[in-house]
Amino acid sequence: MEAGFLREYLPIIIFLGLAIVLGLVLILAAVVVAVRNPDPEKVSAYECGFNAFDDARMKFDVRFYLVSILFIIFDLEVAFLFPWAVAFGDLGMVGFWSMIVFLAVLTIGFAYEWKKGALEWQ
Repeated sequence: MEAGFLREYLPIIIFLGLAIVLGLVLILAAVVVAVRNPDPEKVSAYECGFNAFDDARMKFDVRFYLVSILFIIFDLEVAFLFPWAVAFGDLGMVGFWSMIVFLAVLTIGFAYEWKKGALEWQ
């Protein structure tokens, strides 16, 4: 009976083994294939305008954080809309009005951010 019980875990053990082997192969491939002397364009300033290898404790504009938080909020809104739209027929009125309240809260937050000028980049 014990052998049958352990046999049920065989797919999980195989999956974990393959994941570990694949992870190690990809890490080793990155070490072998990596460029040792990148060109100046590769180490130039990123979209945020800071050099790639600068002091990590330098002052950073808060607007970058604000934009990233706004992106996460509205990205999550879309992520919640997909499963809701798929299961819309089975949810009933409670599911419909719950999503309307969710979208209303996000819309009010978006209007507030817009009014405060968080979306304006100067």
